[in-house]
Amino acid sequence: MTEGRSGPVTLVGGGSMGVGWAIVFARSGIEVRVHDASADVRRGVLPAVAERLAALAAHGLLDAAPREVMARVRVVDTLANALDGAVHVQESVPERLDLKTELFRAMDELAPPDAVLASSTSSLPASEFADGLPGRARCLVAHPANPPHLLPIVEIVPAPFTDPAAAERTRALMARAGQVPVVLKREVNGFIYNRLQGAVLREAYWMLEQGIADVADIDRVMTSGLGLRWSIVGPFETSDLNYRGGLAEHAQRMGERYRQMGAERGQPEGWSEALVARATAERRALLPLEDWEARVAWRDERLMAARGAEHGAAGQAKDAPYNAPAGATAAGGSREGA
Repeated sequence: MTEGRSGPVTLVGGGSMGVGWAIVFARSGIEVRVHDASADVRRGVLPAVAERLAALAAHGLLDAAPREVMARVRVVDTLANALDGAVHVQESVPERLDLKTELFRAMDELAPPDAVLASSTSSLPASEFADGLPGRARCLVAHPANPPHLLPIVEIVPAPFTDPAAAERTRALMARAGQVPVVLKREVNGFIYNRLQGAVLREAYWMLEQGIADVADIDRVMTSGLGLRWSIVGPFETSDLNYRGGLAEHAQRMGERYRQMGAERGQPEGWSEALVARATAERRALLPLEDWEARVAWRDERLMAARGAEHGAAGQAKDAPYNAPAGATAAGGSREGA
């Protein structure tokens, strides 16, 4: 695949995920075209973008005036016109294999041959819907969190047949757009995001079933504990910073306990010494033990800043009632991602 050229990004699917993607690219200075097969959805795209841009501006999260960002977004009636000249195509249609297979066939025929074709799918690997295409080497998954304009992580998941240059171009584009791209080494069901999310949900449902706690209290443990910390440091770094000896010390003290927890749910596999050693080596490459105390202090500063922002948020109660705010309904179409 040739070096990337300049040109617009095309979004196929104008529901809430397409709207979020439009904001991601347009606020970074990239021209955006949005197409949806539904005329009703197409009519709703620009009002939905405007509504979200106004909210971002109110929170100081836009570097340009909303009207400047809006000027970069254009809704296009036909797929062919939307794809003309595109450098990257981001598909965000319903999570149906038949629909994605048909759409990728059409996009492969109509898009410029050097345009990357990416799917926002949260579960389907590209090898399932792009394998038979002449241009399959440019196809991959670029799975965002939902909504992508607020949660910047993007999982780039190449299929076995994906050209590494296509993955690299997508990584560079996402970084330019202010996202946080992670390139997976191979396809896996659910990717990283949903596998981590699924592990938490499996435990949450199990505890609910066992009568350990109710839904609200399980959620509170996450929002007032794990979630706050995980917004700053991930599970490996959390464990690494919890004990002065780092990840190896954590595994020595807590590994058997975690194995027992898994065994309660029929998952008795523990962490092998080799696996712990591999994780420890990767952590030590990122953070030498002599810098451990400084990193702990950094974590605590970030937590205090987060708590300070929380306390300073006017009118936001800790346990606010479940009342949907005005205008919270997304534009028509489906939601992709997780």
